[in-house]
Amino acid sequence: MRVSSRGDVDPFIVMDVMEAARALEAQGRHIIHMEVGQPSTPAPAGARKALAAAMEADALGYTVALGLPELRRGIAALYQRWYGVDLDPGRVIVTAGSSSAFLLAFSAFFDAGERVGMGLPGYPSYRHILKALSLQAVGIPTGPDTRFQPVPAQIPEGLAGLIVASPGNPSGTMLGKAELAALADHCAGRDIALISDEIYHGLHYETPAVSALNVTDDVCVINSFSKYFSMTGWRVGWMVVPENQVRRIERLAQNMFICPPHASQIAALAALDCIDELEENRAVYAANRALMLERLPLAGFSRIAPPDGAFYIYADVSDLTDDSRKLAADILNGAGVAVTPGLDFDPDRGHQTLRFSYARATADIEEGLARLARFMAGRAR
Repeated sequence: MRVSSRGDVDPFIVMDVMEAARALEAQGRHIIHMEVGQPSTPAPAGARKALAAAMEADALGYTVALGLPELRRGIAALYQRWYGVDLDPGRVIVTAGSSSAFLLAFSAFFDAGERVGMGLPGYPSYRHILKALSLQAVGIPTGPDTRFQPVPAQIPEGLAGLIVASPGNPSGTMLGKAELAALADHCAGRDIALISDEIYHGLHYETPAVSALNVTDDVCVINSFSKYFSMTGWRVGWMVVPENQVRRIERLAQNMFICPPHASQIAALAALDCIDELEENRAVYAANRALMLERLPLAGFSRIAPPDGAFYIYADVSDLTDDSRKLAADILNGAGVAVTPGLDFDPDRGHQTLRFSYARATADIEEGLARLARFMAGRAR
């Protein structure tokens, strides 16, 4: 059967690591998971209770393509609570996870062949989805000097779009209000569509994250219930777009997805009121972050950028290897700890970096760090 070159995307390497870890677990090994960006906690209790009640009372069929009106209103209220932004619920579009939001945004704002910029290291699926849509991903190399975030002076000419992520994956670093405003102004002056990935908002450890909506309305903001709300497998997210783009997105959503999962929307609506439980989760991540920053250097991973948010540590391991994929495999097999090679996030420089996730329970993080220390000490001999 003939095929399309649009399907020739690179693998999502962290998923390969997860499969290798699963194979070892099937053999009876106990693996500490520091590879995947997934909370170990379930959806909030209130969300699960609300869905159980709805399942007894409702058929849970199709919803309208833009999502349940009450959920859209709830998300808009979240922007007032978190950022002081008075957001029209009509601009909120509920999606089947943030991944479908990216498909909708890229389809709505870019024509085939156009160039879309993004900071490297960065979330790999940006590049892969763009390629699958016959768009050209343009990597913008960043480093510790800009805390792994792009700045206007680095943005090349000829872009149709720019994707920013704050907190970023894999770095966990954030853009402040001045930095976001500078990027928004740069894009506005060059007719560049700005897409702000805010999926890790709520997971901050000192200063709360700033939304792009704090500096401009001419932006597409994408978020999800996956991370802060601990609902990865429920596949429910949202996007906020300018008012004059809602109908365009709606038409695409009707045809691509019909609607987001009804059951997940019921749970998401209830999750918005479960802040006490979610803040307890964030306190666990904060404790894990402190452990990681203290003990990773003791294990030999000293070149790290302290994260402002999310639940990742991105480490430069160029003093240890020039093959991060092999090092990750050695750590998995030798220490029973799954970590992600940086090649996922930066195809050119990622062979010298690793990402460590600290989204698991604190006991798991402590055990993982102890295993890493023992393994690296033995490797150094």
